[in-house]
Amino acid sequence: MTLRTFAAAGLAIVLAGCTTIPTSADPISSRWVGQSAGKFFAAFGPPISDAENGAGVNYTWKGGYKTVRVPAKYAEGADGKRGKQISPARTQYLRCQAEIATSSDYTIRSIRVVGDIPGVNGPSYCAEFLAPAQPAQ
Repeated sequence: MTLRTFAAAGLAIVLAGCTTIPTSADPISSRWVGQSAGKFFAAFGPPISDAENGAGVNYTWKGGYKTVRVPAKYAEGADGKRGKQISPARTQYLRCQAEIATSSDYTIRSIRVVGDIPGVNGPSYCAEFLAPAQPAQ
């Protein structure tokens, strides 16, 4: 019985040592968390609302308004010619909305995208607008 108790205690100690470090795969968080909210708002415009949260302020921000024309898409035809139309040309209205939590010293603690649509070059317009890819050097 004591052997089982020691084995259980040893297993508990081993499992307690296993932790994961959260990493942010979100390019917006990677770019802005830890930065000054003033820098964010200077670059992208003021928030539309704010609410005290005890240790800081939660802001709601909307922006990035842009209208783009998406051309029609066609299937590949015979001999490299344009085939049947897959999707028609359309106008797309791009925009982004985020909730930004700051600490008492106005540093961004978290950014949560609450309104996003597919972008021009990928699945997230907010990521394209708020954290554009840096050109290779």
